[in-house]
Amino acid sequence: MNAPERLPLPDIQSMTDHRAIAIDRVGIRGLRHPINVAAAGGVTIPTVATVDMAVALPATAKGTHMSRFLEVLQAHEGGIGVASLPGLLRAMLSRLDAREGSVSLRFPYFMMKRAPASGVESLMDYDVCLRVSGGAGTAVLTVEVEVPVTSLCPCSKEISEYGAHNQRSAVTISATLAAPLAPEDLIAIAERAASCELYGLLKRPDEKFVTERAYDNPKFVEDLVRDVALELERDSRVAAYRVASENFESIHNHSAYAAIERDKRAA
Repeated sequence: MNAPERLPLPDIQSMTDHRAIAIDRVGIRGLRHPINVAAAGGVTIPTVATVDMAVALPATAKGTHMSRFLEVLQAHEGGIGVASLPGLLRAMLSRLDAREGSVSLRFPYFMMKRAPASGVESLMDYDVCLRVSGGAGTAVLTVEVEVPVTSLCPCSKEISEYGAHNQRSAVTISATLAAPLAPEDLIAIAERAASCELYGLLKRPDEKFVTERAYDNPKFVEDLVRDVALELERDSRVAAYRVASENFESIHNHSAYAAIERDKRAA
């Protein structure tokens, strides 16, 4: 019996399309797939990514071969990171016979953190997205992280006889790279800019530490994004960036929000 791939079946996608309209991107979206992410120190972190892969389709081509996207991903699923993304893009373009395209992988990223006073260790999770787009020789890399932190209101502290309201905030940094930069680096920038960083597990001495740390380091949402932007401006690995913070207010039924977007290449 003939193997399925050798049966004389028509290849509709490879036929010529006579409408002569090119398609900017065609591919797959929302694919959930296990991957191993290359982390600092040469280790890999297992996680599950939501993957988007697409290529540009010329006006003469009727369609693309959707199964080939998954074939490419499965061949590159080990040790995926900033350094390997251009290779993944090149492999996709070669397999799909395309001039340009894009790959996006969004996943939870787990880091072991040590509590500030007791030293107890626990995992902390962050949302990370790695993107690469362009042609085989013109790959543009973007790293995006969403970092939960604590922010304490300077106004509340100033006007109150005791205490100050605080809240959890979500700081999102999207950095277009001029040189390799790990998600850990952007996470650290966001946490340094906050009133205090978060931990997965805290003992009572740790709770005292983070409460007092936040009180001694009040930040408006405007302060948060400006302090992050200052670090990104100084970092030569970052060519362009967008930083945003949403503060989930504890005394209002709405959030406070601020964002800064800069392209350092245009300066």
